[in-house]
Amino acid sequence: MKQESPTDISSLKESADALIWENASKQLDLSVVIIHYQTPELLKKAVESFNHFYPVTPLYVVDNGSDSDIVNQVQEWIGTQLNTQWIPLPNNIYHGPAMDFAARKIVKSKYVFFLDSDTVTKEGGFLESVVELLESDEKNYAVGMFNRVNKRGFSTKKSTGQIILQTPYMVINRALYLRFSPFVHHGQPTLQNFREAWLNGFRLVDYPMNNSIDHLWRGTARKTGYGLGWRAKLEYLLNKIGV
Repeated sequence: MKQESPTDISSLKESADALIWENASKQLDLSVVIIHYQTPELLKKAVESFNHFYPVTPLYVVDNGSDSDIVNQVQEWIGTQLNTQWIPLPNNIYHGPAMDFAARKIVKSKYVFFLDSDTVTKEGGFLESVVELLESDEKNYAVGMFNRVNKRGFSTKKSTGQIILQTPYMVINRALYLRFSPFVHHGQPTLQNFREAWLNGFRLVDYPMNNSIDHLWRGTARKTGYGLGWRAKLEYLLNKIGV
């Protein structure tokens, strides 16, 4: 009888794990949204790494008006990705409004997983845990990593700060999202939406997304900027002087 080599055993385990995650993900009433702008090499890693672990989960890539040469570059490979849809916008409406557009006009599932384009998914199984948390209590609105911020959206250690979720990887209940103010063009696009959720008795749930996903912080912003202009500079100045 042929003895399996360590390499063979490892391959068999990976295949078995992939089947488990694929079967589990079929049961998730969840879609994934990636907002993209001008960073095709980062996007490719984000899409391919996620699809490796969740090949049957619907994934929507909303392009925020990237240059035509970049669009052509992405379209060469994205069509080969299973259950992945490319949705080009005619111009850049910025990250928060693009997230809102996806939640209102594109996604039809109960839950939306917003995933940044400068991420790499390292393992599967986490979305099942996240959905289980959301399903465990009707007051659980969204799941992700906590970030405590002040009224202007800057991180703070003060207990008076507001808890929001880090935008690179978070799952929201879409029906509840539509009850509150939309995500906007801001350094913290979720700030008002999450504030209203808390005030209405709903909860955000902390979950260690970074255990399953690597995030290149400000990978896209480093290349293209936030496009916030003078408003961001004013907010930064007012925050520095404590106004």
